[in-house]
Amino acid sequence: MMTDNKSPAAIAEALGGRLKQARLNHDMTQAEVAALAGLSRKVVLNAEKGKVQLEGLVAIMVALDLTAQLEHFLPPQTISPLQLSKLQSKQRQRASGQRKTKDEEPLEW
Repeated sequence: MMTDNKSPAAIAEALGGRLKQARLNHDMTQAEVAALAGLSRKVVLNAEKGKVQLEGLVAIMVALDLTAQLEHFLPPQTISPLQLSKLQSKQRQRASGQRKTKDEEPLEW
């Protein structure tokens, strides 16, 4: 599936078609996938049309044993050097030196 110059709706529809083919390859009905995923059959139907929420898609992928594909679908992202330097600049660099000592008397109210 080439995603160049395709709308998000067209890409979602193509992914839905792949999801349907995966279901058919597993020789499962929409109702069977829905039962395994804990969803309604209508959610599976809509997913195959490319109209599904992320949690529903993941549940269907689990039911079809396609979770290994998630690593290829959206691989883990590394932190860019620029973002890393921003995060490190917010780290505490030194102690304030204002620690209370045990010799102090407790406050009386």
